[in-house]
Amino acid sequence: MSENRYFQKALSDFTYDAASGGAIRHLTDTGYTVKQIMETLTYPTPYERVQKTVWKHLLDTGTILLDIPGTEKQHEKITYVREYNKYGKASFRKVVEKQEDKEILFFTEYTFVENDPQKFSDFLLEKCHKNQNEAYVSCKFGLWKKDSEPYKKLSDLLDKDQIDYILGLPWEKKICYHKLDKRMQHIVLKLFSEGNYHECFFFLKTAEKVKL
Repeated sequence: MSENRYFQKALSDFTYDAASGGAIRHLTDTGYTVKQIMETLTYPTPYERVQKTVWKHLLDTGTILLDIPGTEKQHEKITYVREYNKYGKASFRKVVEKQEDKEILFFTEYTFVENDPQKFSDFLLEKCHKNQNEAYVSCKFGLWKKDSEPYKKLSDLLDKDQIDYILGLPWEKKICYHKLDKRMQHIVLKLFSEGNYHECFFFLKTAEKVKL
């Protein structure tokens, strides 16, 4: 993308951000699904753009990771800052921020072999408490086709809010990693109770990788 086109896109994004972006990020932090955000916004915003804004915010806040937890790579974040000269004329200045590598963790790996949902619930709650919210679960939602059997089972296992949350996100076609917040803990527990749930859990403070 040329510098001029990149700037025009940044200008368009800035205008959109001023109208809706801040509200979307705030509602995401509050726990709204994409569907609920669409019902709340007063400024007309395409569904796909809301999805992208929510997804980017979840990535920026570390709620979702695209790389295995504990192995994040350095990347550049480019933004444009609006400034005014002494005559009040606005201009935009490009700002490049480098986000440094985090310390690479070496995990102790083991498998959780219990099939009892209550034991798994106790295990998950204990690990999340010990790791103070620094816990993730692998997610394959982006690898499933919308009409596949795994997606169909979601409707039987999850409640409406949980289904709307999962289906509302534009998952990339790869394994992603979602922070084990309260919502995701409840989703994981319901999927585990179905009896055919195989994912990996990463507990960063205790440096543990647990397979199901």
